[in-house]
Amino acid sequence: MVLTGTPRVNEIVKRIIAAALKVHRSFGPGLLEAPYCLALAIELAKLGLSFLVEVPLKVSSEGRDLGVGYKLDFVVADCVVVEVKAVERLLPIHRHQLITYLKLSGHPAGLLINFNVPLLKDGLMRVLNDQPRDHAKAFV
Repeated sequence: MVLTGTPRVNEIVKRIIAAALKVHRSFGPGLLEAPYCLALAIELAKLGLSFLVEVPLKVSSEGRDLGVGYKLDFVVADCVVVEVKAVERLLPIHRHQLITYLKLSGHPAGLLINFNVPLLKDGLMRVLNDQPRDHAKAFV
């Protein structure tokens, strides 16, 4: 398990942002999430980053499966959860959603990317998990 803030996580986040910048330069704001996700997957692959798309995430309480499933947009290099948005602006609920995904999955870092902004830097938010754990049990 990679710890938060490690050089490896920082480097992966930088590479994800580079891929997102390339996608944003190509499309700009105004599309729905799906084309941004597909284009981001292409760019991540070009950079040689390993990633999974729409990764199932189980929700349980006291060891009991609640039957509620979520999907993480991307898990990159088995350490960074990426949530793609195409909204007017990122809201606190988006950050809280990512924090919860990190807690449930145990991944050390997350990145919110809102492509529906004139400047991508205004649509980026990095979140660190202060209690990463072995996340293998969290996935369906």
